[in-house]
Amino acid sequence: MIDHLNWTATIVFVAFFALVTVLGFVAAKWREGDLSDINEWGLGGRRFGAWVSWFLIGGDLYTAYTVIAVPALVYAVGAYGFFALAYTILIYPFLFLAFPRLWRVTHRKGYITASDFVLGRYGDKWLELAICFTGILATMPYIALQLVGMEKVIQALGFQGAGLAQHLPLTVAFVILAVYTYSSGLRAPAMIAFVKDAMIYIFVIAAVIVIPYQLGGYGKIFEAAGAAYAKKGGPTGLLLQPAQIMPFITLALGSAMALFLYPHSLTGILSANGPDAIKRNAVALPAYSLVLGLIGLMGFMAHAAGVQVTNPQDVVPQLFLKMFPDWFVGFCFAAIAIGALVPAAVMSIGAANTFTRNFWKPFVEPDITPQREAAVAKLASLVVKIGALIVILFIPTQYAIDFQLLGGVWMMQCFPAVIFGLYTRWFGGTALLIGWAVGMALGTWLAWGPTSWVPVHWVGDWFQAYNGVIAVVANIVVSAVLSLVLKSTAKDDTSAIDYVAA
Repeated sequence: MIDHLNWTATIVFVAFFALVTVLGFVAAKWREGDLSDINEWGLGGRRFGAWVSWFLIGGDLYTAYTVIAVPALVYAVGAYGFFALAYTILIYPFLFLAFPRLWRVTHRKGYITASDFVLGRYGDKWLELAICFTGILATMPYIALQLVGMEKVIQALGFQGAGLAQHLPLTVAFVILAVYTYSSGLRAPAMIAFVKDAMIYIFVIAAVIVIPYQLGGYGKIFEAAGAAYAKKGGPTGLLLQPAQIMPFITLALGSAMALFLYPHSLTGILSANGPDAIKRNAVALPAYSLVLGLIGLMGFMAHAAGVQVTNPQDVVPQLFLKMFPDWFVGFCFAAIAIGALVPAAVMSIGAANTFTRNFWKPFVEPDITPQREAAVAKLASLVVKIGALIVILFIPTQYAIDFQLLGGVWMMQCFPAVIFGLYTRWFGGTALLIGWAVGMALGTWLAWGPTSWVPVHWVGDWFQAYNGVIAVVANIVVSAVLSLVLKSTAKDDTSAIDYVAA
């Protein structure tokens, strides 16, 4: 397993991994609170200010798989891969406008999840369950993909093996993650996010300065990448093809609509100490979009550096092995691996909060105490991590990636119930539930291609659009029409103060 190990890079990698492991356990004492209470364990007591939230939310959204997948997609298809940059620009005005309102309601009413808000707003436990189910369903493969990013850099260090043995280093890393998340709750990823983000910025800045210098400048990089795409043919290139424009736009728009509805995204947002902290983050977080754009350029750099891989996900590790000394490779690989730990921890906590509050409590143990809620959530977080690890151990990676493409399609179907509910009570709970079911069924059906999942589909004979956008439009139309006759009968649980702008 270690015959081909890059020892210098591995020692640096292990040293930084050990550092964040220690921080994960120390975090239990940071801003100390009663971790037997679900508000403290799952939301950090809602006490994170703008500075901590900036690192946590950024670390939550910009993951190891982002660092691996965005350059991989750019390497494979060119400009189309930058849709990720477009949607990260769109999400921050959305964050600024909508989520301070959601924070006010959840804080005032003691809500922890989006499903809590939906139940309070519409009084429909089945709609609550639908939002809960969607969040957990979409999160599981998302966690698995963090492991994909981590495993790619571990393999690039030289760890080899047959069968399950090849996953041993990854399994050890994830067991460590599971233990300190169980122990420290949301405080662990919040503290580790400081280290993770600093390391990511260092390795990206080094990459965009050193690699172009070694390759003769950005002009030669773009020239080499353009020649590689021209040789490959098909819908690839430095610029979008005309047929790619509408898929690009709708994919960016749909991804922006979905991203902050994931349980882990809401967990990071609702852990803030107030709506002002969220607004400050909406202004400051676009700095991560700049970094993401620079990360995407690594796909072009790989072509210019002559990197040849059979799996595009190997592009970034192989590029760094070729262009940097071993000690810095170890540092960069550690940054990517730690970049998997932060979002994986928050994702498991968000899914566990949702499971406990919106399935276990209403359907299994209605009289559950806050302490018992925390205990169930801790166990659920372990189960979620084990499930994600099983995906990596026993299911070919490409299938996990294909299933993740459905995550955005599914999460978008929660948009009408959650976001519209912040501004109007016109929609009925039953109507929204039926609209959700239509959107889920249609989006999944559209994504079912002849051989694999496909992200876009034709709208008549006019253009292609992201399946999630098509499905959510159908969802909204059905919900709106049925709300004419199926009005909400829930008692209004809000007051004017809940929605007053900061």
